[in-house]
Amino acid sequence: MQPEADHYFSAQPRTAQRPTRVDFVVGGHEFHLVAGGGVFSADRLDPGTSVLLHKAPAPDPATAGPLLDLGCGYGPITCYLARVAPRATVYAVDVNARALELTRANADAAGVGARVITSGPDGVPEGVAFQQIWGNPPIRVGKAELHALLRRWLNRLAPDGVAWLVVARHLGADSLQAWMVEQGWTADRHASQRGFRVLRVARDPSRFRSQASRNSHDETTVDQENA
Repeated sequence: MQPEADHYFSAQPRTAQRPTRVDFVVGGHEFHLVAGGGVFSADRLDPGTSVLLHKAPAPDPATAGPLLDLGCGYGPITCYLARVAPRATVYAVDVNARALELTRANADAAGVGARVITSGPDGVPEGVAFQQIWGNPPIRVGKAELHALLRRWLNRLAPDGVAWLVVARHLGADSLQAWMVEQGWTADRHASQRGFRVLRVARDPSRFRSQASRNSHDETTVDQENA
């Protein structure tokens, strides 16, 4: 039997690391990162990630965070966020142990390591609510797992938080956008380039207020019944 193929979303890649260098510039900031085999887009800055970095608005420099890079790979988004938001703490989350090692090394080399926390999905404290979530979601994990991942992390947005996601049009960007709206989020197409959609996702204020009102009514009812 052939061994199962090694994917960038494998927890422990078996592929040889084969370090590679990835250089890019965003918003006047130069980055020189080290990637490697067994992580996402190890030989170049992924085109979708590039579109996201160039089209989504950079966090305000005064942003105090925390921010989340969901599926950090070797850390291009993490290093960018930590550079442009010098007061923020950036959580770099990935299931891939090698990706986390590379992100940590790249953040340290870029001089932003003191404000970067690398972690597996279960290592982020429950009480942390994110001002921004940035990600290039792993579409190829399958629809059910992708939806579960997005539910888990979008629910960690602060009430006024926003997520910036990039998805290829041919991999279902428009249907994913519609699904997020069905789940109670606002999901707007912020930009399109090179076959990718950049989506801005936030809480739907009307649904958020409605849920808060229902919760308040339920608590009042319980109090009256127990009086």
